[in-house]
Amino acid sequence: MTPTLVASRTALPPEGAVPPKGGLSAEPRHCGPTPLLDVRGLRISFAGQEVVRGIDFCIAAGEKVALVGESGSGKTVTALSLLRLVQNADVSGQAVFQGRDLLSMPEQALRGLRGQAISMIFQEPMTALNPLFTVGEQIREVLELKQGLAPVQSAQVAIKLIADTGISEPQRRVNAYPHQLSGGQRQRAMIAMALACQPQLLLADEPTTALDVTLRGQILDLLASFQAQNGMAVLMITHDLNLVRRFADRVIVMENGLIVEQGATADVFARPQHPYTRRLIDSKPVRDGAEQLPPAGAPALMTAQGLRVVYPIPLPGFKGWFRHGEFVAVQGADFSLPAGQTVGVMGESGSGKSTLALAVLGLLPCNGNLQVAGQTWGISAASNRAMRREVQAVFQDPFSSLSPRLSVEEIVGEGLSVHEPDLSRQARRQRVVQALADVGMDEGVSAARLAELLQRYPHEFSGGQRQRLAIARALIINPRVLVLDEPTSALDVTIQKQVLLLLQRLQRERGLSYLLITHDVDVIRAMAHHVLVMKEGHIVESGAAARLLAAPQHEYTCALLAAAS
Repeated sequence: MTPTLVASRTALPPEGAVPPKGGLSAEPRHCGPTPLLDVRGLRISFAGQEVVRGIDFCIAAGEKVALVGESGSGKTVTALSLLRLVQNADVSGQAVFQGRDLLSMPEQALRGLRGQAISMIFQEPMTALNPLFTVGEQIREVLELKQGLAPVQSAQVAIKLIADTGISEPQRRVNAYPHQLSGGQRQRAMIAMALACQPQLLLADEPTTALDVTLRGQILDLLASFQAQNGMAVLMITHDLNLVRRFADRVIVMENGLIVEQGATADVFARPQHPYTRRLIDSKPVRDGAEQLPPAGAPALMTAQGLRVVYPIPLPGFKGWFRHGEFVAVQGADFSLPAGQTVGVMGESGSGKSTLALAVLGLLPCNGNLQVAGQTWGISAASNRAMRREVQAVFQDPFSSLSPRLSVEEIVGEGLSVHEPDLSRQARRQRVVQALADVGMDEGVSAARLAELLQRYPHEFSGGQRQRLAIARALIINPRVLVLDEPTSALDVTIQKQVLLLLQRLQRERGLSYLLITHDVDVIRAMAHHVLVMKEGHIVESGAAARLLAAPQHEYTCALLAAAS
């Protein structure tokens, strides 16, 4: 099937032509005469601002379709509108499912379809699952309300569903609360809940975002297995193009509320027709062409020898009254971070990557020898404060790591109030403006507009802009080391590429050293000079990035690279 370029709906039809149903330009039919879901002329607006502008698409029974595009393109709101889950939105058009229009049917009838004929997997399971109930209770609720099962029977089915999704020890995990499960386990529990009633259509909104590469593969295989068993159709909303290549039969590309291209996945990737599609495909992280290789033998700004991090855990029975057990999160880690270089740390969830980062930042007690710029954490509060100037952090999710109650000026300038309290208000503002300029927040912005940006709050910026603010906050006190904890995993592919190029430019200009924590092999390939591979708290392999990625020695490293390909 040849990919089809869909004309913009703002174009006028030829004089005398009759506009097709649902919009000014007709989109091709891919689902035969009787699709499972047929969406026509879907328009969604908030307070008069149209965010989805008359799109048409369809899904056949048993088909796997990917809806791709950047944040703000209208993907998620399109999926949510099918079940009328978008609040304060004006929705028009048709969404015909098995002969019934989802957008006009009574609420009670639609409630009968939700969770039964049509289910949804939401993007972030930690916020979508109720923290006050166990995952088993939440799965049983669906079975009892939708299937009419008795409590004893629903409990048995819930255990089977959890086991079918690959969660180990299902009889124990069914009684776990969401916070007691890993990210992959929470996502599997949500999949079990969504598939409890064997729906005919599954809406999956970014089901693998923030999961490591092996878990992504497992979740995809799990969805494909259920889809094949039950003949279920899947509409997957994602910005992960590797996931689309691996999973979807057909891809629909959205930009600014319009479908700009759709077709068979292989054809769209091999021969993209629309410039936006080509830009998405070309957004793979790349190493900066202006990069200069760091000098050999550069002094180490950070060294670790025999680093060990332990969490206390309660012991069962009366022993727990007197002492606690230990969970070793990092064991015997040795590494060094030279000036001007990047050390990438990769591994699955639970491998100890983030614990290692917290120890390096002095936020967790640790044993062994750890030095940052020749100093050691914990000697005194004054020395710790001096070390904070040397090492700063950029966290995974800029929305949660930036205070929603502080303005941009307050957030970015906070470090100056701690480390340079004698600065005048005017001098502090000049430093904040310079920091924003360093991360590209002033591009195409007038001085008056930039002054207005200083008074805005994090929720008023896009994801990429928020991450730039987080980088500016870290850089304003001129540190020598940045700990980057999954700095791009929550960003679209095009924004991810921009942020990585920004970090490489800043490293080149300032001689910064990065400790990069990530599960994305493409990010490691673009950024790292040296790589550490962690598994169950141990560094199982390390070496120069080019050599290790080209010829890994440890079987675990081979498995990670294979899962990412």
